[in-house]
Amino acid sequence: MTSNERVVVIGSGLAGVRLARRLGELGMPATLVGEEEHTPYNRVLLAEVLAGRYAPEVIALPAPAELTRGRVVRIDREMRAVHLADGAEIPYDRLVLATGSNPVLPPLRGLWDPERHEFPDGVHAFRTMDDCMRLSKAVRPGARAVVIGGGLLGVSAARALALRGAQVVLAQQGERLMERQLDPSASKLVRRHLTDLGVEVHTETRVRAVRSVGGTMRSVSMADGYALDADLVVIACGVHPRVGLAQEAGLAVHKGVIVDEELRSSDPRIHAIGDCAQFEGTVYGLATPALEQADVLAELLAGNTGSRYTGTRALTRLTLAGADFLDLAAFGEPEPLPGDDVIQLADATRGTYRKVVVRDDRLVGGVLVGELGTVGALARAWEGAEPLPANGAPLLHLLTNDGGS
Repeated sequence: MTSNERVVVIGSGLAGVRLARRLGELGMPATLVGEEEHTPYNRVLLAEVLAGRYAPEVIALPAPAELTRGRVVRIDREMRAVHLADGAEIPYDRLVLATGSNPVLPPLRGLWDPERHEFPDGVHAFRTMDDCMRLSKAVRPGARAVVIGGGLLGVSAARALALRGAQVVLAQQGERLMERQLDPSASKLVRRHLTDLGVEVHTETRVRAVRSVGGTMRSVSMADGYALDADLVVIACGVHPRVGLAQEAGLAVHKGVIVDEELRSSDPRIHAIGDCAQFEGTVYGLATPALEQADVLAELLAGNTGSRYTGTRALTRLTLAGADFLDLAAFGEPEPLPGDDVIQLADATRGTYRKVVVRDDRLVGGVLVGELGTVGALARAWEGAEPLPANGAPLLHLLTNDGGS
């Protein structure tokens, strides 16, 4: 590339903003296109805004100067231009898709109001700042709220609503909370944390329908026939990559936009990073890989042809501050296979739990809840994939001492 080439980035989330900023630092200003009216923000911290701990401006990202607000509706690969909903056209030499992801909407009866073409009043997704602001405005002490989904987002939303004084029920179809990240013991601690805040947790249960009267939320029906009165329903059933633009432009898409080690799509002039990108079969959906991809792509676009993206060994971290503090981390494979060694420490009184899995003298995974002073050292040992000393003492030291976070 040369500094005269025009780089256009679609998406003003963590990945898009990071890329635009890094390119600016490298002397290659990019045009960032974002459809949200808000200043770019850190989506990871939306639950803290909902809980009332942070004002929206606290989680704002330092946006680059060239920020165009608008919704891209079409990519013209032949003319190398993107078309916006307002009729504007932006030419590009290199295009980067950082379009993120959309919330998964479960097939519930009554979830969509066919006359108004929107959710009934009281039903909320929880993905954007607008979602957060609408939900924050609607919640009040004593409000009856049902959160559908017990993953990372559902746990965060349920906790935030409880801290705002709502009567919260969390309904999880799986057998435990955060089952993708946590083992049963760690999941029990998260459940206990929510229960102590007054959240009523139901696992292995499925919501079948939502009922509204006159467009206003009234109740949810469970698969077993039980009904719950509800003023608010929060959909937190996960996300899926936002790939509509890429598909319509004829790019190769599976779960996400398929990219190579230079983060190129099937069109070598179009790249993808963040939640919408799929690298070697993986859509990460986490902040750390998105930021790493943005950094690698910035170097490539600036002419550092030796830079490559080889994947991210991503650690999931959830830190919810305040008086009712919750801090957890999970990485790698926290569930052992036959023949693996497991070191596990638990303190029921303090509500802490630490577990690591060792395979062939290498740390392959772990999960920690509460007092995460050791997480930094454990993560470094895992990321390095170096053989551990045979006597195991240093690993036990990492579990029981502050290894630096």
